[in-house]
This record gives sequence, C-alpha cells and structure tokens, in this order.
Amino acid sequence: MKHPFVALSLAAALTSPAIAQDASKPPVAAKKPHEIKAPFGATRQDDYYWLRDDTRKNPDMLAYIKAENDYADTILAPTKKLQDTIYNEVIGRIKQDDSSVPYLKNGYYYYTRFDTGADYPVAARRKGSMDAPEEVLLDQPKLAAGKGFFQTASRTVSPDNTLLAWAEDTVGRRQYVLKVKNIATGELLADTVPNVEANLVWGDDNRTIFYIEKDPITLLSKRVKAHVLGTPASADRLVYEEKDDSFYMGLGRTSDDAYVCITLQSTVSNEQRCAGAKAPTDFAVLAPRERDVRYDADHIDGRWIVRTDWKAPNYRLMTVADAKANGTRAVWADLVPVDPAVFIEGFKPFHGFLAIEERSGGNKRLRMLANAGKSSFVNSDEPAYAMAIDVNEETDTPWLRYTYNSLTTPTTTYEVNATTGERRVLKVQPVPGYDATRYVTERVWVPARDGTKVPVSLVYKKGFKKDGTAAMLQYGYGSYGASMDPGFSIQTVSLLDRGMVYALAHIRGGQEMGRKWYDDGHLMNKKNSFTDFIDVTRYLVAHKYAAKGRVAALGGSAGGLLMGAVANMAPGDYRAIVAQVPFVDVVTTMLDASIPLTTNEYDEWGNPAKKPAYDYMLSYSPYDQVKAQAYPALFVGTGLWDSQVQYYEPAKWVAKLRATATSTYPLVFRTNMEAGHGGKSGRFQRYRDSAEYNAFMLTQLGVTP
Repeated sequence: MKHPFVALSLAAALTSPAIAQDASKPPVAAKKPHEIKAPFGATRQDDYYWLRDDTRKNPDMLAYIKAENDYADTILAPTKKLQDTIYNEVIGRIKQDDSSVPYLKNGYYYYTRFDTGADYPVAARRKGSMDAPEEVLLDQPKLAAGKGFFQTASRTVSPDNTLLAWAEDTVGRRQYVLKVKNIATGELLADTVPNVEANLVWGDDNRTIFYIEKDPITLLSKRVKAHVLGTPASADRLVYEEKDDSFYMGLGRTSDDAYVCITLQSTVSNEQRCAGAKAPTDFAVLAPRERDVRYDADHIDGRWIVRTDWKAPNYRLMTVADAKANGTRAVWADLVPVDPAVFIEGFKPFHGFLAIEERSGGNKRLRMLANAGKSSFVNSDEPAYAMAIDVNEETDTPWLRYTYNSLTTPTTTYEVNATTGERRVLKVQPVPGYDATRYVTERVWVPARDGTKVPVSLVYKKGFKKDGTAAMLQYGYGSYGASMDPGFSIQTVSLLDRGMVYALAHIRGGQEMGRKWYDDGHLMNKKNSFTDFIDVTRYLVAHKYAAKGRVAALGGSAGGLLMGAVANMAPGDYRAIVAQVPFVDVVTTMLDASIPLTTNEYDEWGNPAKKPAYDYMLSYSPYDQVKAQAYPALFVGTGLWDSQVQYYEPAKWVAKLRATATSTYPLVFRTNMEAGHGGKSGRFQRYRDSAEYNAFMLTQLGVTP
C-alpha cells in the first residue's frame, strides 16, 4: 500500500502538463532560478531548487520523478533478464528458513526465525531452554501484510518478562511509533506514542517506558520522556530536553542493569547522564561535555568503565568506583592506557573480565583482559577480516560471544572462554552453493598522492590473473569515522563468479587506522577521502588488477558524496558509477538548519555560514561542481521518504547532469516511492534493487555471463 500522500499526489501528477514526456528520451527538468544566500553575503543560483517539496505532494515534482522512473524502466529493460538471473543467484545463497543464534537474557532464550519465502522474521523466545515451548513476540510477516514499507526496532521486554515494547515505522522516515503488547495473551495495549526514536528502555517498575521524542521538522532527537502504561501520551513526564542541536541522543541500560542512561553525542563531544534503574528520576552527569573530549561509559561491579579520548587521541579505558564518581574526569584512573599504534573502538564488561575491540594495522581484533590483569587476543589467519563483539546479555559468565567474517568467509558466530581459551562455533552463516576455497582475499597498501599508505581489501576468484583485463568494482565510504570492515556479502559472489575483482578502499575519513585517519578525512581535509579513492583506482589499474576502461565505483549516503566527487574529479577513471541515496548538495543543505541532521553535521563537514568553510565545501560539492565534461555511466538511487539524505538532492544533481554532461553514456535515476534511507524493507526486496543496479553496472563494464 502506498503512503496516502503519495497515492493522491501521483494521481494529480499524471494529469499535469509537466508529465508530457517520451519515456525513450531523458527527462528534462525545468529551470527556475532561485537565489541562495550565505549569511556573509555570498550568493548562488540554484535552477533546480524547485524540486524540493517537504510535503512530497507537489504535482510538478512528482511528475518529474515519475518521468525519471519511466525513463529508467526504458533504459534498464534490456537488462531485465540479467537482473532476474542475478537476483535468483543471490537469493539462492540464502537459507530461507534460517534463524538467529539464540541468546539468554533474564531466564529466556531470544531469537528470530524466517519462514521460507517470508520477507520478515518472527521474533520469539523460549523459557529456560530451546526445548521449551515457543512464545511469539512479534509476528512480523503478519504485521507487515499490505504495507509498502515496514520496520520494527528496539524490541525490549519488561524486567518481569510479561510485556513487550517496540518501535514501528510504516513510512520509511524513521519517525517511529511506540507500541506495547502483553506477551502471554497477545493483547495490544492502547498505549501508543508517535514520532519517537527507535530507542526504548523500561524502568524497573514494569510500567514506565523511557523514549526519545523527535522534532517533527528537523527529525532531531530533542526530549527524553517517560510514558506510564495506562496514561495518555500527553501526560508523559519530561525527563530531559537537549537545547544544543548539534547533539544526538540515545537511551540504554548499563550491562549490570543498575542504571538507565541518557547518552548525548556530537561529532566532537559526549555527555552521559545516568540514574538508578529502580527509581530513574535524577539523571546525574557522569562527566560534563567539553569540546574535543569524547567518552562512553558502562557499569559493573560497583565501578564505571569509561572509553575516552581525553588526552588520548586513539582512546584509552579508564575506571572510577561509585564512591569516587563525582561528575568530573579528574578522579578517573587508567585501566588500559593509550597506545599510539592501537585504536580502542569498543568494549563490553563482564564480572570476571573485559572484552575490548581494538584496531591495529587496518583490522579490528578482540582482546580479553581479565580482572587479574592477564590479557589474550582472539586471532585470525586471514590478512583482512571483520571481528566484533556480538550480543552478550549475561555478564556472569566466562564466555564471550563474537562474530567473525571476511570477504571470503561467511559470518561465523563463536564463543570463547576467557579463562580457558576454549573456543566453540555456535553458527556458520549457511550459504547454499558457496565454497570459500574457490576465492582469495588479500590486503594491499596503496601510496596516496601525499605519500600516505591506504589499506585496500581485495577479493577475487581463485585462478585470477593480474593481466590488466579484468573488470573491477571498487567500494568506499570514508566519513563520520565509520570503518568499513571487509565482511562477507552474498551479492559480491555473483560478481566474482563473473571474473570481477572487488576492492574495498579504506580511505581517510573512516577510522580503520585510528582517530587521525578520520581527522585527515573530514572538515578542511575532506578532499583526502576523494583523492585516496581515485589513487587506489589508479594503483590497482597500474598493477593490472583491472583494465582501465572496466572499473566501476559504488557508494551510498556519504559514500554517495564520494561518488559524486570522484565523478567530477576523475570521470575518465571509471566506466560506471553507482550512487545510492547520495549526499551531493553539500552547501545548500548545510546552510539550511531546518533540514534533518544539518545542525548535527557542522563538525563533520563544516558550517558554510562562515566563508572559509563555505569556499572549501563549495569546491567539492558534487552538485555545484558539475561541469561540461564526459561523465561515466551513472546509476543514481534514492527513496522519496529518506530522512537522512532528502530525495531532492540526487534529483537536482541528476537534472543538472542531464543539462550539462557531454557524454553519451546512460544516466539512470531511480526513486523508490515507498522507501527511506535504507531502501525498501523486507529481506528480499533489497536484492531486487541491487540486482537492478548490478545488472546496469555489469552491462556497462561488458561483463559476460
């Protein structure tokens, strides 16, 4: 079912004169000059600003979007058979009646399971043993029936195990609705709260649910409130309100369940406020926010464990006993001192030991530190891999559960005993028809133009020859300090089996090589992300991993910004580029504080209200830097209801490219009318979407079956 606004507006668009369009020809968007002025006086003309419609109801805008979708259908029609082939290959690698590894919490084993053919899982639990009768928490296939988009998040059970609270989104805009049910009877309670974050926490009284209310326009997390079951949402108690729009908010309970905590996070600062879970009313500040100081804390055994970059760029772990915690950092003591060669990314406390996620040499490894001081690592035999702490709800155990995968190894869930070192395999992701021994992964270090060595993870089929003839897909992200670990993908196999190379470029802007790796790839260093990506491409072509005319690039969201930038800066290095939900209108968006997420991002991109930042951001903004040159084939995707990168950014970019680019390669713009930032919901639909752009890419690269 379409969102009602879309259905009504599309009907109007179909009768609009603006829809007069031959679907065999590229749509032409009207130019309507619009001046955008910066606070310090600089002005720009934006001919396609009119494509922005926050209501998603403007007939002319919808007519243009429809014309682009119709044109995409025409251009992609010859690839339909290949799309179907790729889609069938990918879903053939999915065990359709699969289930997650159960985890124990408060006497129950929790898990999700898929039925064959189902797009959504059933969330369930069993008391005390997996042999006990199943209790269904959420029958998501039933709940999703008839909905164009459906997503649940933050499923959380009350401390007495009787009630389930969850957040539900049926639009794709991440404006969730809080819902509650009685687990035993299945009765849906009358309690609902709209426009909340997917972040819910129960109080110990089994009647109070803490949630985060969003601003309806900017979608920023603004207020923490407490809802008491049986009372109207209008009576919900205000717990905390954040006045600084550069901060995101989160909610959680500490590992020992002793505290409910409000976490506040900006790009450059953190603050944590916690209250005893038995009566969470007075939320005390663990340490006050301070610019350029970040921290996060957990609690166990009467002490706080804190991960912080305070006087430690690559982070350290510190601790403070309850009796000494007084709201300042001065009383914190080192637990794991800073190591310039190791970046501490996360941790999980247990009663007898501490599990630590560390980055070294571009890979993330796990270390277990016993309370007595003994340290041990979980090792890998592969040169590039992804290792992470998994769900560990029980803290009174010597067993650490973690996941491991690589570009060739499907996700494997292990548990390791911190005392004996014994390791057990709990589950290997089933991938029907896949044989890991047929593929090879390697790590290369590429010298960037400024001499920095950039790690690149590669995978290809065994027997591959570096003779400079292969096609290659290169992926990158490089923003927000998000590290792109080399993980297994059932979609990539279809490319490898066709003789392609897949390259994951760990460019600056992530944190694969520590905090400096991020600092050197954002704000006034942002262009390093783009030049790193280009230099990786040129190195791999020069070293015969790929043919010069057979390279494709892929990125989404901030990675879509990367795609737009490299398309402008080095169009001749790529035969095809796929940009999903791309952030391409950097300056206009960052000048408008009403757009969701803008105010949170000033310390990531810069604030163009100030001239130095304005000039630098303008110099790489993909939309602003479109020029009359030959661009590679482009596939651009977006969702009409995207809350992270608004649909009109890629729409404007495509319109300008159509009016300016000189190449004859195809430009395809696909708007999903029932999706947000993550695309369509459901287990299989996303593979339909990726099959479409992969078929487009393979066709452009001349890759044969």
